[in-house]
Amino acid sequence: MARLLHELILEQAEHRPEATAIVYRQTSLDYADLAGLIQSAARGLLALGLNRAERVAVYLPKRVETVAVLFGAARAGGVFVPINPLLKPEQVVYILRDCNVRVLVTARDRAELLRPLLADCPDLHSLVLVDGPIAPPHPVRPVQIIDWPTLLASDDQHQPARAIDLDMAAILYTSGSTGKPKGVVLSHRNLLTGAYSVAEYLGNRAEDRILAVLPLSFDYGLSQLTTAFVAGARAVLMDYLLPRDVINTVAREGITGLAAVPPMWVQLAPLDWPEAAVTGLRYITNSGGAMPRATLDALRQSLPNTTPFLMYGLTEAFRSTYLPPAELDHHPDSIGKAIPNAEVLVVREDGTPCAPGEPGELVHRGSLVALGYWNDPVKTAERFRPAPGQHPSLPLPEPAVWSGDTVRMDEEGFLYFIGRKDDLIKTSGYRVSPTEIEEVLYGSGQVAEAAALGIRHPALGQAIVAVVKRLREEISESGLITHCRQHLPNFMVPLQIIIRTRSLPRNPNGKIDRKMLVEELRGLFQEES
Repeated sequence: MARLLHELILEQAEHRPEATAIVYRQTSLDYADLAGLIQSAARGLLALGLNRAERVAVYLPKRVETVAVLFGAARAGGVFVPINPLLKPEQVVYILRDCNVRVLVTARDRAELLRPLLADCPDLHSLVLVDGPIAPPHPVRPVQIIDWPTLLASDDQHQPARAIDLDMAAILYTSGSTGKPKGVVLSHRNLLTGAYSVAEYLGNRAEDRILAVLPLSFDYGLSQLTTAFVAGARAVLMDYLLPRDVINTVAREGITGLAAVPPMWVQLAPLDWPEAAVTGLRYITNSGGAMPRATLDALRQSLPNTTPFLMYGLTEAFRSTYLPPAELDHHPDSIGKAIPNAEVLVVREDGTPCAPGEPGELVHRGSLVALGYWNDPVKTAERFRPAPGQHPSLPLPEPAVWSGDTVRMDEEGFLYFIGRKDDLIKTSGYRVSPTEIEEVLYGSGQVAEAAALGIRHPALGQAIVAVVKRLREEISESGLITHCRQHLPNFMVPLQIIIRTRSLPRNPNGKIDRKMLVEELRGLFQEES
């Protein structure tokens, strides 16, 4: 069993060298080829002077070079920082500065956009371009610029520093819905525990073909690689374009495992799935928010041979719960129970356990708990706190992640998501979960996307406002409100429903950007004050 992240690939190369590891467009690499590429990338990074635990950022779409650098940085004893390719230059530079990146791997066009800002990155000493040299003049501050073939051609003989599983392996930046993005520091143990655990309950095997369509800067997206490599399976790289492209790729590549977030599933569910996809797709997974019931029902009807896995996780603990498929019809609204090798608790503010059915904060303990937030002791202390219920004779506190999510646990131990502490709507003295309202809106069959928000109101504290993307042209606000009144208590019925023809804004991880919508609508009821 691998102890360090890159050993996942090296071990498969030893035992199954000719098995296909990754596919990118017309390029296919077996495990032996991929292992060799990772070793070459590691030597190249060491030749650039990369020292133990120094950060290597990758600002690229999903491609072979991206995978090689992520695992090559780990092999070299460094820490990889995958940057979402959708981020703008200012956001990229913030990350480069925040975690003191030493080496940046990117493409020529992206480097050109970053060039005016690189002078603000004093720790950056090397720029690796995967597709040719950057045009002169060079950035303001001297930076070593080399191309990809030169990096791989290095015959550097430096050996990486000794590493153990508790060492840093990656820093993943959250979307930054509140304030600046936070860098979640993950160890080799974190990533490997997550990979083995998820691959176990998904039943991943060598013959699987797993589609990697989510950003690799997103823990859920990175997991598609690690869970594939654990099993010696094939990872197919794809950058999301249109919903139909995903389905076509599933059919063409014989995909057996597909992971997506709720907004993507909402788009995929109503489409026709070709027979090759229907017969070949073994499982689908959902995380990053609750999948609307209507969407799940549509997918189960279109994909009768496919097993759905509904999951819950947070970057700070990678993955926390899943609902066993056999329980889907018995507990359809549940986020399940703890994944293998993790414990999930529901506690009150004082850390005492909640009674069955009592809302409380979800706390995750175990080897998936991250090392904290990079260079942010205050936020780390807020979220990473001693695990509740620790035996008093143990002198050193065990860290746990206090998720900030409100859940309840039933008598059988199944967990139910209520809402984020900061997403809960407080209206007329009631605490309202936006998820419940959104489920009702999706159930109308007229809504493609929905976000229920709490907007400041002079009389109500917060008024419930729903913003939706229409699925049918005949949709009306009055019709949707009538539908809500039929399915919700009065205090949960939106005061206003705003209908849009365009998609709702999303953060870099593909989730609906609630903070942006609240900011857009914050003056909606000002005239009533």
